[in-house]
Order: sequence, then C-alpha cells, then structure tokens
Amino acid sequence: REWTMKTSVVFLLCLSVFPGFSQGRVVGEDETGFAECNVFFPGQVPPEGFTEPFHVKICQQYNKEPRFATLYSTKDKIPLYSAFKYTKPAQNEEENWLVEPQIDDPENDQHEMVHEADIIGTVANLGANQALTSDYVGSGYERGLLNPSLLNEEDFQMATYTLTNAVPLSPSLSKSWHRDIGSVVEQALVPHCSKKDHLYLLAGAIPSSVQVKGKVSVPETLWLAACCDAPEGWSLGLVKTMNDENSLADLTVGELEKQLLGGVHLFKGNCGEDNQSQEKKEAILQAVSQIRSGEQVGTSDNQEAKDSSLVRKVAGIIATPFIKLLELLIYVFVELVKFVFYFLWLVIKRVGGTVLDGVYSLWNGVVSYFKAISMVLISIPYDVGRVIVNIFLGFLEIVQDVASLTYRILRIPVGFVLHLAAFPYHSICAIPSVLKDMATGIGGTFSLVIDATAAILHGFYYLAGHIVKRFVPKGSSDD
Repeated sequence: REWTMKTSVVFLLCLSVFPGFSQGRVVGEDETGFAECNVFFPGQVPPEGFTEPFHVKICQQYNKEPRFATLYSTKDKIPLYSAFKYTKPAQNEEENWLVEPQIDDPENDQHEMVHEADIIGTVANLGANQALTSDYVGSGYERGLLNPSLLNEEDFQMATYTLTNAVPLSPSLSKSWHRDIGSVVEQALVPHCSKKDHLYLLAGAIPSSVQVKGKVSVPETLWLAACCDAPEGWSLGLVKTMNDENSLADLTVGELEKQLLGGVHLFKGNCGEDNQSQEKKEAILQAVSQIRSGEQVGTSDNQEAKDSSLVRKVAGIIATPFIKLLELLIYVFVELVKFVFYFLWLVIKRVGGTVLDGVYSLWNGVVSYFKAISMVLISIPYDVGRVIVNIFLGFLEIVQDVASLTYRILRIPVGFVLHLAAFPYHSICAIPSVLKDMATGIGGTFSLVIDATAAILHGFYYLAGHIVKRFVPKGSSDD
C-alpha cells in the first residue's frame, strides 16, 4: 500500500512536470454531447441514436487540449466510433498505450488517460469496463486504431494510442485498414474539400459475437464516414468487412446508416447530402475506385501512370500462363517432397516405435527383477530379527512357567509344616485354661446344689410356721 501511494505521488509529479502527458475525460450524463470535443462534429452536434446505457462518451485530450472524441462500449470493450479531423501527419510514430481510469472507477479522482502499469492497485475494478493490454497479448489480434495515428500531427498522434480507441484486428487487416483509410483521406477526400479544417471524419466498428479471451468483441465491420462541411460540401461512407481484408465498398452516409447502424444519424442534416455537387462526388468516387484497384492517385502524371499501368497489365496477361505453370510445378514438387518426408517420417515412426516399445518392455522387466530381489534382500534381516525376538520371548515364557510351578509346589508343605509346628504350642497352652474352666464348673455346680437345698429347707420352714400359726391356738407365753 505504501509503495502504491508513493507511485501515485510520483505519477502526479510527472503530470505537473511534463505537461504533454496524454489526458482524457469521461463525459457525464449532465453534459451536452462530448463537451469540449463537440468541435469534432459538424455543427458541434454528435451522432444521434447511440442510447444504450453501456455507451460511454470520452473527450480524448492531450496537452490539455481536446484531440478527438470517442463513444466507447463498456459491454463490448471496444470503441463504437472515434470522431476527428484530418491534420498534417507526423513523420515519426511512437506507440504509448494508455487506459482511461474513470471508465472502470467513476469515483476515481484521476481524470487523465494513464499508463496501465501506473494505476494497477489504485483503480477499483480495473479492466471491468474496458480492454487492457493483457487482453491482446497472445490472442493473435493487434490493437487496431479507429482514429489512425498516421492521419494526425504529433500532439494528436500521441493521443490516438489509447485502448479506448483500439479494436482487435488481425495484423493483415489492421495494416490494410490503415493503408486504405490513409490513402482515401489523403488522396481522395482532402483534395476535394476547400478547407481541410472542415473535413469531419467518423471511424467506427460494429461488434460481432466473437470475443478475444471471452471479453473484447472483434469487429464484424469497419466503417468510415466523411463530411466536408463547406459551401460545396459532400459526404461519403466506406465499409471494410472482416472476412475480406481487401474489401473497400463506398456508399452514401444515408445507406451506411440504414444498412449498418440502423436508426442512427451520423451528421447533422446529413451533411448536405441532398445538395452535393455531382461533379465532386464523381471525382471522389473515381479516386476511391483507383485506390481500391491499387492505382496511385496523381495530378499531373496521370496519363503516364496509366500508360505504365497498361504495359504492366499486358505483360502480366502474357506472363500469367507461364507463372501459373511454374506455380503448378513448384506445387507438385513441394507436395512430392512433403509426401517423401511424410513417408520417411512414418517409417521412422513405426520402426522407432517398435524399438522403443521393446526397450521399454526390457527396461520394465529389468526394473521388476531388481525390485523383487531388493525386496527379498531387504526382508531377510527383518525375518531373522523377527525369529530371534520370537525365540527370546518363548524362553522368557518358559522361565516364567517354571518359576510359577516352583512357587506353587513350595507353597503347600510350607503351610502344612507351619500349622503342624504350631499344634503342640497351642495344645499345651490350652491345658491350664481347661483345668481352670473345669474347676470353675465343678465349684459352681456344688455351690448351686447347696443354694438349692437351703432354699428348699427355708421354704419348708416357712410353710410349717405358717400352718402352725393358723391351726394351733395361741397360749401364754410360757406355753
């Protein structure tokens, strides 16, 4: 986190030190059109009909000046069109690819197009609504510019290298698109517009269902709409399909709107399409036709170029059969060489496969043999140790049984002897007690007899005295 904050501080310092750093601004819903970038549309009125919620308006800026306008699709991750004007092309091109932070993070306070590596970790959901460099790496597609850098001067050119101005194109299609658009604009359109700064250009793409890495849509069709907003104005549409890189069809802007875009109006008032000069229109279409056929559009040397072209065509017609025959022979030779090499490869593959299978089987057998021997050798010490342990445990059990038996044998006579030895002692010691008990018993018996006799005599005496008192008359005391 601390490293990210330091990086952000350094980046902001770079913005203040180098004022030429590319800038862009996502236009909010409350602003009209593309704000400062409305100057790139005739009458400062942008195209109408692009109303999907995932359409984002971007005013592309550089050196604090608007350079072109882009309508970006966050669903398809490609621009739908870029609006610009022709300027004097720069001699040197320098690719410096940038991204727009606010497309992915509207709350982000960075309002400039910046290098992708400089904002990793600082922009929330980076790449959620726009394409990144990683989406093109290894995909087989190039970042094709809708607003070609070759039609812009230096400051404008640097601003075109943003991923919000790029669509996935094959290398050959990207090359042919920029070549054809550059030739048409410079050779057919610019010479027929009285004021170059009144030549308005719209370069667009129609998304297809094909996606790069499941994220970035590959265009189905590329198109260009031009408007010369001048007293003797005109407009023109061009279309290139993805399945034919050499295709370049011309049509009116109205036809372009009906056939490709459906319900869209590109230019205010159709750029005076109803009042166009027929002469200029034919001259432009002728120039486009020459470019499409591969001819160079010239001014003073047209006839000489045509003659040279005619000679080349005649020579080409004469040489064509020989060239075709040579191509056929080369093709047959190449196919024969390919067949021979294929046959040799098949033989080598079969023989090599058989040999490798045998070697593999032999190797498996040797490995299994050594594995079995190793297991036996390893098990011998284990078995010997187990036998020794079992013998020792058996010996211990025998010793335990002998000791237990000896203890049980010795236990019986010892108790008997002890009891026998104690008998005389207990017998002799009991005689005095027995004699004492006998004397006590005899004395008690004799005492009992005497007491009983005395009691009986006392009873008889009492009875006799009582009878005498009752039946004998009382006399004098002398009697």
